[in-house]
Amino acid sequence: MNSPEQPLPMFDEVLLCTPQTTAEQVGLFLRRCLIPCSRGEKIYTMLYADELSYDVSCRAEELFQDLQRYNSAYRLVILCNCEREHSYIPSAFSQYKVHMIPQRPRAEVQQYLQHHYRVAQPSSSAASVFKDNMCVGIVSSRRAGVGK
Repeated sequence: MNSPEQPLPMFDEVLLCTPQTTAEQVGLFLRRCLIPCSRGEKIYTMLYADELSYDVSCRAEELFQDLQRYNSAYRLVILCNCEREHSYIPSAFSQYKVHMIPQRPRAEVQQYLQHHYRVAQPSSSAASVFKDNMCVGIVSSRRAGVGK
């Protein structure tokens, strides 16, 4: 948010982890992050890395240790749920841990995201479904099973 015109991360820069994420998916992601090439200054982010299975987490740490010696200029952010800080990945990378508290007010974050997710030219796209021609939206309900 410090550079409002900077584009949001691309699909190859973010890995959304689940318990079903495979070691192959994590390996491909870490190779993109840690093998030096001329792709610019991307910041790679693993979201919910604490949800990876134990086996996948072990293999990810091993691969990270092997690959990081080839590139000291990598930029990797691993985000985990603080309630699961004792799972494998947060423990293995604990020497790099930084507790983060959002520094911007919610309204400012929403405005920033609206700037990046608004469809420039209104057309007959799915964006017309969401408020203000946004290309993403969140549909939620306080009650389960109400068809959303």
